[in-house]
Amino acid sequence: MTLTDQKPTLSCEESLLIARARKRDAGAFTDLVNQYERRIYYFAKRIMQNDEDAEDVLQETFLKAYEHLDSFQGNSKFYTWIIRIATNEALMKLRKHRNHGTVSLDETLTPVEDMAKREIAVWDDNPEQRYSQREIQRILQQASESLRPTCRAVFILRDVEELSIEETAEALGISISAVKSRLLRARLALRARLTHHFKSRHAEISS
Repeated sequence: MTLTDQKPTLSCEESLLIARARKRDAGAFTDLVNQYERRIYYFAKRIMQNDEDAEDVLQETFLKAYEHLDSFQGNSKFYTWIIRIATNEALMKLRKHRNHGTVSLDETLTPVEDMAKREIAVWDDNPEQRYSQREIQRILQQASESLRPTCRAVFILRDVEELSIEETAEALGISISAVKSRLLRARLALRARLTHHFKSRHAEISS
């Protein structure tokens, strides 16, 4: 593929807004904020798990974005660039709150976790046949809150925000193998919790 064949990462409108914002056009930056504010807020809320911290992450994200807008080269989607700032802000805030210390960026799947893929119980039927979509979303939300923040961030970006593996790696500043490892961990943990939940509910209904 030649350079001219490559799909542009920014729309013309977004490119113009960024160009104006770099010249400290407050209105242009406000327009950028309005485009992504809701998505960034809900991403932050899923990571932080409370409104107040999510608001702090949101404000810090756009403040940092405004201060460092010149560093955005346009080689990726603007959302990918800004979600990386949001992720860094969220994880730093969590480390301060919970004294997590340094988080390893490139984690590999352990043999125990690899074996867990074969040990998770198979659902007897399709959960969607038994539960409403809203209830499944609620169960998933509760289950995702139990994930480690680093795995939760990967899961949200990949499976909720639907970024590609490559975009998720770029957004988090980690390797593709680390994304795959964390995503597998997250999915295994969620499936195990959902399996337990569905089996418990099935036992209650049957009793």
